[in-house]
Amino acid sequence: MASMRDIKRRKSSIQSTGQITKAMKLVSTVKLQKAKGRAEESKPYFSSLYQVISSMLSRSAPDVKEKYLSHNPGGKKAIIVISSNRGLAGGYNNNIVKLVTGSGIAAEDAWIYAVGRKGGDALSRKGYEIKEDLSEIINAPLYSDAVDLSEKLMEDYEKGSISEIYVAYTVFKNTVSHIPTLMKLLPTDNFSETDESQALTLMNFEPEPEEALAMIMPKYLSGEIYGAIIEAVASENGARMQAMDSATSNAEDMIAKLELQYNRARQSSITQEITEIISGANAINQ
Repeated sequence: MASMRDIKRRKSSIQSTGQITKAMKLVSTVKLQKAKGRAEESKPYFSSLYQVISSMLSRSAPDVKEKYLSHNPGGKKAIIVISSNRGLAGGYNNNIVKLVTGSGIAAEDAWIYAVGRKGGDALSRKGYEIKEDLSEIINAPLYSDAVDLSEKLMEDYEKGSISEIYVAYTVFKNTVSHIPTLMKLLPTDNFSETDESQALTLMNFEPEPEEALAMIMPKYLSGEIYGAIIEAVASENGARMQAMDSATSNAEDMIAKLELQYNRARQSSITQEITEIISGANAINQ
């Protein structure tokens, strides 16, 4: 059995750790409320934007569809990997890494655009090429950051150096449910899946469809990227809040067990002292 001094030291150490995890949980809770509000407010816009692009492409000329719905020959597969810059978030970052490595996209065929240091570092160790490190974006996401990234991707996509564009992020469903998702942004067959009633609706383009889509597609790409970042930030704080809550509960359980061990050790020490005193008294009286 450990000594009373060792148990007391360990208990003090766990209490300090528990105070830290409790404070981190409170910070994550506050950040989660803010990020959750942003995610819920922005989601309708990005959903509507996707529907508009889908509707426009379904009515476009074959050569326009070919550009955005067909795969470019050759080129790398660009994957925007959204993770966090810090750990202590349970399996949040590991789930994103598993999602990418299990996607069927070979490491030699992929370019990783790392929005978050943890995901980028893990994929780099697994042999993936980090085309660009954008870790600072996740600290304070701005729509302008998504615009800059989408412009680079669209330029490489039109040149043919990129054949496909994906975003790997965590969908924020609710406080306790976060779903790792790999979304294909370009090209995608989902654009051709429109409702029949919508397909019959006439649509006039001003300017021409090619010019209109050339202006709108970058907005679609930047909008979807920004929406993914916003949801990922909410998911990260939710995951960290849960992890810190579990850590705090575990610390409290360990402290309770250590208190029990301490009391047993103390009782054993007192019993031993009483026995020694009685034995000494008996020896004197004899």
